[in-house]
Amino acid sequence: MSSFLIEGGRKLSGEIVPQGAKNEALQVICATLLTSRPVTISNVPEISDVKNLISLLQQMGVEVTRHEMGRYTFRAANINLDYVMSDDFVKRCAALRGSVMVVGPLLGRFGKAYFPKPGGDKIGRRKVDTHIQGFINLGATYEYDSTKKAYLLTVPEGRLHGTYMLLDEASVTGTANILMAAACAEGVTTIYNAACEPYVQQLCSLMTKMGYRIDGIASNMLKIYGGTAREDNDEIKHRILPDMIEVGSFIGMAAITRSSITIKDVSYDNLGIIPESFRRLGIKLEQRGDDIFVPAQESYVIETSLDGSIMNIADAPWPGLTPDLLSVMLVVATQCKGSVLIHQKMFESRLFFVDSLIDMGAQILLCDPHRAVVIGHDHNFTLRANNMSSPDIRAGIALLLAAMSAKGVSTIGNIEQIDRGYEDIDGRLNRLGASITRLD
Repeated sequence: MSSFLIEGGRKLSGEIVPQGAKNEALQVICATLLTSRPVTISNVPEISDVKNLISLLQQMGVEVTRHEMGRYTFRAANINLDYVMSDDFVKRCAALRGSVMVVGPLLGRFGKAYFPKPGGDKIGRRKVDTHIQGFINLGATYEYDSTKKAYLLTVPEGRLHGTYMLLDEASVTGTANILMAAACAEGVTTIYNAACEPYVQQLCSLMTKMGYRIDGIASNMLKIYGGTAREDNDEIKHRILPDMIEVGSFIGMAAITRSSITIKDVSYDNLGIIPESFRRLGIKLEQRGDDIFVPAQESYVIETSLDGSIMNIADAPWPGLTPDLLSVMLVVATQCKGSVLIHQKMFESRLFFVDSLIDMGAQILLCDPHRAVVIGHDHNFTLRANNMSSPDIRAGIALLLAAMSAKGVSTIGNIEQIDRGYEDIDGRLNRLGASITRLD
């Protein structure tokens, strides 16, 4: 495993551009399976999860052309259905969380697909019931293949049928998967309690370019008029949004190191409640066109609730705060002035990395797997360097920010987890003045 060696205590300065959004990239790349037309996608993040998904599509028979860094053309004209039913396909999918979204296009377009339990972060139970129930609602049947350790989904009558469904949770990947399957169904499908994140909106935008009709984009009720994509040789073009998780991570990085940085081209209108959530921690932000300027501050004072009680920051479905930023906000709060309750509702193992922060001198009370109370040091006490390991993508970047503010030299192992979600993070942060050495 590789590791980072971080010399903490350095001030940062300059400009940084966020990468393309990982979560959107996984969706729109899978969506290229819906059409045989060439689809060119730009601002693709060159991270391991995305590269592994592209490699999977190539194995499936998708023609992939890399024009330059971050710009690819996909053409799914000749899918190898024998490979899609193979042991190797199931094995690759089981190791990659984003692969779950190839199931919807395959089931809708070709009538069958294997659905292995997907891999990814070890952050607690991540059920796929919403996906499978959605496919069943559309007319698919399933059986468990104990040999491949995967569900085999098939369409008995040759084509899925549109229907009304109410999702049991506003799952982003579930909404995307069902949406792509329903696009190929006969008739109209209504998905209520659908996720409405900007990434889902972007997926809908790409699908409309393919020729599919979708009503209710940006709402929690999507109506898809099933059919087939318009088939010709015209190229479809799509650009991925900046990654809102990276934007939030860079805001937190500036605060915990008391640095002044500018985050460029953030697509501010698609950040939702993220800037305001960091302002609640006392961080000043300035919107400058489509950039965010974070000035250096000596102190960050956490707000209190209107009744004077401790501030509560919790995740919620969009337009609420994304759970992917709570780890970063928790680390930032350790050096703010005041106290805050961080409530991670979705995943029961995502806060366990706080043990490493406590070893560094942070004052954190882990109430249960979902809640932690942070008592800020107001930079009066500097975190101590520590030897740590990254348990998942978001905890990994949070530990990196902690190490950048700590006194001394820290080591973070298992950085392959960080590489899954952050492109060349050490190189980009070093250009701002950080000291991060990658040890292979």
